Amino acid sequence: MKNGRGRHWRIKTMWRILSKYSPLFVVLILSCVAFLLRNIYSLEKLDCKASLYQLQQSITAPFRTRSPGQLERNWSNCSSHGLVLSPEEAVEQEHLLKSIAWPEPHLPVSSLHHSSSPSSSSFSILPLENDREWRVGDHLEVLVHMRDFRDRPKQHGGDFLLARLHSPELGAGVVGHVVDHENGLYSVLFWLPWAGKAHVEINLVHPSEAVQVLKRLREDNPDRVYFKSQFRFGPFSETTICNLCLSTQLPSCNYTNHHTGEPWFCYKPKLLSCNSRVSHSKAGYLKHLITSREELFFQRLVNLKVPIPSSGLDSITVLKETEEKPNGAANLDIFKPAGFYYKEVWRPTNDVLLRQFDDTAAVTRCLEGKVLRIYGDSTVRQWFEYLTTALPDLKEFNLNSPKNVGPFLSVDSVHNILIEYRCHGPPIRFSSVATNQLRYVADELEGVEGGSNTVVVLSIWSHFSTFPVEVYIRRLRSIRAAVLRLLDRAPGTLVVLRTANPQDLDTEVSLYNSDWFSLQLDAILRGMFYGLDVVLVDAWEMTLAHHLPHALHPPPPIIKTMIDFLLSHICPEDTSAFP
Repeated sequence: MKNGRGRHWRIKTMWRILSKYSPLFVVLILSCVAFLLRNIYSLEKLDCKASLYQLQQSITAPFRTRSPGQLERNWSNCSSHGLVLSPEEAVEQEHLLKSIAWPEPHLPVSSLHHSSSPSSSSFSILPLENDREWRVGDHLEVLVHMRDFRDRPKQHGGDFLLARLHSPELGAGVVGHVVDHENGLYSVLFWLPWAGKAHVEINLVHPSEAVQVLKRLREDNPDRVYFKSQFRFGPFSETTICNLCLSTQLPSCNYTNHHTGEPWFCYKPKLLSCNSRVSHSKAGYLKHLITSREELFFQRLVNLKVPIPSSGLDSITVLKETEEKPNGAANLDIFKPAGFYYKEVWRPTNDVLLRQFDDTAAVTRCLEGKVLRIYGDSTVRQWFEYLTTALPDLKEFNLNSPKNVGPFLSVDSVHNILIEYRCHGPPIRFSSVATNQLRYVADELEGVEGGSNTVVVLSIWSHFSTFPVEVYIRRLRSIRAAVLRLLDRAPGTLVVLRTANPQDLDTEVSLYNSDWFSLQLDAILRGMFYGLDVVLVDAWEMTLAHHLPHALHPPPPIIKTMIDFLLSHICPEDTSAFP
């Protein structure tokens, strides 16, 4: 009887405790108990504190031990996974891929001695006679002769060169257009927009042999940046590797976007369900992707972003423009840059009058009553940070978002200004993004009301550098369709695209974020949005033409140039913006 009364008392006590809680909580507790009973043996074997390194090693081992041919077969579906192209889309994609086709050497990659050497190469200003006269509006032609480390002329093209014309005295700079003759010779055309001294600067970013390595990595090793997701249920959590496509040998969770068809997968946790995923983040970089011989093609101060010397003069003096052009003067249609710097100010070559918004009051007047919705990577998050810091009445709301991840929101309630930043969906190499904040740009654009007081800013490029180009085309295609729908329902909406920009490179960065990758993505972006009612902020030329060092996140003077360009399109009639 005593034991019976004791059991009865314990049951009544338990019932009183449980009755204090909501039925939902009771269900949760009972579920946890059931989960423990069913999986107690497995949980004993699960090492929840296993290091991420061990996890990555165990999951990526199948890829690291395969031969290049096997890797290609394993990853060949990354560019087309789940994608069915219409005839029009197939034609467009073929055209885009042809537009970025890169010359290849006739011989396979060999030793460093046979590769392009910037110190052995040289450039010459044409014509070689010193009696040529240049005037503002003319074109300057430069011929580059590439040689290898044994001082022998190169017989093929494929080197990646960047060129600019500049004048430190005048605070001037403009980019050059490189033409590969595919025989070791390169022509560089410069438009001459200012009078005075002009110095030629030509850099070898990558020899052709390095470009071939980068092409192989892009097609065969798109997993060289890998991601992870955390799965959590109650006190239990697991972490697995994620990517655009995974080996089919292991069970996986499919997180393909239902609206855009953008694929994304994670390896299935051992115990938890796919629905328990709570976060996404970058997990790391695969190492030892290239051979020791190939590493020699990526040496700073040797063949990685190294200047090529001149064989004679490296500068000219440009005279003022005259009504009558000298014989042989080039037509501007040959090459027209997006703009140039003069007295440290960016001057667009189109009809846009770039205003200098040096006064914060002028910026506030321009943005009054406006909504800026900024979507993309960290290079456009800089715009949000710049405006939030510059405008005294613009206050950032604390959304408890992770640093550098977002979403972020700033509001000026006095002048009715709202600025929002949100990162794009995977692949995104941020530290940690909650899955409920991991959204695709195309989906976000569908929720934008739009109108004459709305500005949409997009920047999507840097995090796609490790994937086949078809992946980037697919992403831009869904975004472009969403932009067209937005402009159709709200024609007054201003849509702004920020292009890629060159950055500082070392051996490791080159394998994941080389300027060559960025250049190719930039060409795709321009091609896919050509002719549409959008504004292009040419971050590539604004960075390359400037005298400051290249950086993934350009320094404040270049960011200000981009912001001035943006504001000049928002407020083209605002004469108060003149200094």
